Formats: sequence, structure tokens, C-alpha cells
Amino acid sequence: MQVMVELSLYPLVNEYIPPIQNFIDRLNSHQGLLVTTCSTSTQVSGEYGLVMDILGKEMQRTHEEVGQAIFVAKFLNFDAMQARKKNND
Repeated sequence: MQVMVELSLYPLVNEYIPPIQNFIDRLNSHQGLLVTTCSTSTQVSGEYGLVMDILGKEMQRTHEEVGQAIFVAKFLNFDAMQARKKNND
């Protein structure tokens, strides 16, 4: 099953942009994820188990490195790759 997760990260630090960019860069480094970044959120799509495993590890890393940070997420069982293919046909 495929999933699409829309995430927003709110680090509770004065310099909030570097932790957000670091998190997005780490997501982009993983094979098997489709990562789309917007001005207020990032969409992560892929195989459900893979996405959940990577998000869990990367969110934990962010909390360990930054300290307090808020993640807001929405989950949708949706195949973003298939939708893109249909839109390009």
C-alpha cells in the first residue's frame, strides 16, 4: 500500500530554518521516497512501511538534535507516483 504524508515541522528554537532544511535534505537522501516541498509543508510519498520507518527515524533524529520541535502530519493512503503518471498521460 502507498501512503502520502504531509508534514510541517516547527522547531522551538530561534534559528528554525536550518533544522527544517536539514530534515528535508535527509528525507531527500532516501531512495524510494517522493519528496515535494512547499512553503509551509513537505509531502512524502512511497511504500507505507518504508515511509513510516524513515519518518520515525528522521523525526527522532530531529528531536535529538534540535530538542523541542513540533511535527504536524496528515496521512493519506494515496499513490502519488501513479497519480503523476495519470496526469502526464
